[in-house]
Order: sequence, then C-alpha cells, then structure tokens
Amino acid sequence: MRDDHKLILWRLLPVVLVTAAASLWIADVQPGGAYVFRNLVPLLILVLLCGTTLYLGNGRWTGNGKRLPLGIIGYAIPALGLSTYLHYAYSVNLDDMFTGAEYPDQVFRYLPIYTILAGGIGFAIGWIVGRNV
Repeated sequence: MRDDHKLILWRLLPVVLVTAAASLWIADVQPGGAYVFRNLVPLLILVLLCGTTLYLGNGRWTGNGKRLPLGIIGYAIPALGLSTYLHYAYSVNLDDMFTGAEYPDQVFRYLPIYTILAGGIGFAIGWIVGRNV
C-alpha cells in the first residue's frame, strides 16, 4: 500500500469512527422499520465527501485548496448535527415534543431529505467561502 493511501486511511479514521458511533446510536434510538437505513444515508455521504477530499488532496485536508474542507464542515453541521439533535429529542421526548403525536416516529420519514438539502446548502456556503480564502 502506498504511503498516501495509508495517510488517507489514517486521517479518515476519526470521521469513520464518529459516524459509526452516531449510526449505531441512531439505529438504537429509532424503533426500527424502514427509516433506519434512510437516516444513515446523510452520514454515509459525509464519509464519502471526506474520503474524496483526502484523496484529491493526497492525504491532506487542504491539499486541494480550502473549498472542499470548508464545504464538508458546512455539510456536516446540518447533516450530522440536525440528525443527531432530532434523534436526541426523540429519545428523551424533549419538551414533550412527541407526546401528543399519533405517529411520533414519522419525524424520521423525511429527515434524511431535510438533512441532505440543508447539508447541500451548507456545503455550497463553505465552498464559496473557501474559494474566496
């Protein structure tokens, strides 16, 4: 294995570990069903974006400029943050948010679409900011 591939794997390891831990927790919080895998798609996209950035930068986050790393941060905040926050709110019934709902787990039905779209907007903002840096 080439040295730059080892460096890519080494620098991608924390991202994979954090998203794996978040994925396990998300799968534990949700009551099962069809929405578990669907809610893991934004996290998979995050790992793929990070891997692509490291590959294009030859194992360095800023090896190909600052557009991709800032775009990834812009994607990760809504994708990982919003998804984790809503799963936390569901798990503890934050402020009785889900008490009167007839089907409280339906919040997870469209959550991946919201997080991917919000992440895409965040990625675009980070890309623009990185282009001007």
